[in-house]
Amino acid sequence: MMQMKTAMPHQPTGRGGIKDAGYLHSTRWAAALWAAVWLFIAGTAWSAEAPFLSRAFVPGERLTFILKWTIIPAGEAVLEVLPQEHMAGIDAHHFVLTARSNAFVDAFYMVRDRIDAWADSAMRQSLLYRKKQHEGRTRRDITVSFDWEDMTVQYTNADEVREPISISAGTFDPLSIFFWSRTANLVVGSRIQRPVTDGKNLVMGVADVVRRETVTVSAGTFDTFLIEPDLTHVGGVFEKSPDAKIQLWVSADYRRLPVKLKSKVIVGSFSGELVSLTGIGPPPSGSQSGE
Repeated sequence: MMQMKTAMPHQPTGRGGIKDAGYLHSTRWAAALWAAVWLFIAGTAWSAEAPFLSRAFVPGERLTFILKWTIIPAGEAVLEVLPQEHMAGIDAHHFVLTARSNAFVDAFYMVRDRIDAWADSAMRQSLLYRKKQHEGRTRRDITVSFDWEDMTVQYTNADEVREPISISAGTFDPLSIFFWSRTANLVVGSRIQRPVTDGKNLVMGVADVVRRETVTVSAGTFDTFLIEPDLTHVGGVFEKSPDAKIQLWVSADYRRLPVKLKSKVIVGSFSGELVSLTGIGPPPSGSQSGE
């Protein structure tokens, strides 16, 4: 299995000790935080054999999260479901994730990321993935194109064009996999998995459904499933942290809302929690709220 590595951003040096130290810590924070956001999405990947709930999301849904480094607010992330589109003769869902640092962090390491992803309306596979990344001095304009006739995916970043790589049936991009996962039934004690690609590598996302917990965040109190992704094959800051751990709380009702994220790595701890939600659809007919 190929491993997806999370690269640490360039860390400049300078003259001002306090300012440079802050920049160093903020770049490490950013690498850890955005890697965790990726795992929050791509790590929640369920087994293809799991039974499914009816549609858990609808166009117009908007979920807003506050992101913290230790106890310090560092930015926000927003997940949205846009109206369905027609792509190459296929009805497609359109998902968007935006992430931005706040004014305090901007002084050291500005983050302005946007990811757009399209998956077929039946949520069987991804169709297209685009990421515009602005993190510190890093700029990327990434497109990942899925060719299901050839069973390949191709990665481009501005003028960089990589050779296509082979993918498995039912492979998703890192954003669409999250929305697909929200349609799955969860069972405490189960281990769940699904193939995911960023266009450069194909990995198997694996996670354990640990237990049910009641969690209170700014958006309210939720009955949730606690999920812990397996970090064995994850690189970057997680690979360098022997005690690295990520915990995710997902609502146990038909919506399968991401409610809370906590992680601890070698450069410290960070978290995210749901602060607002709008455009949530009504319960589907025959839906189940629990296991």
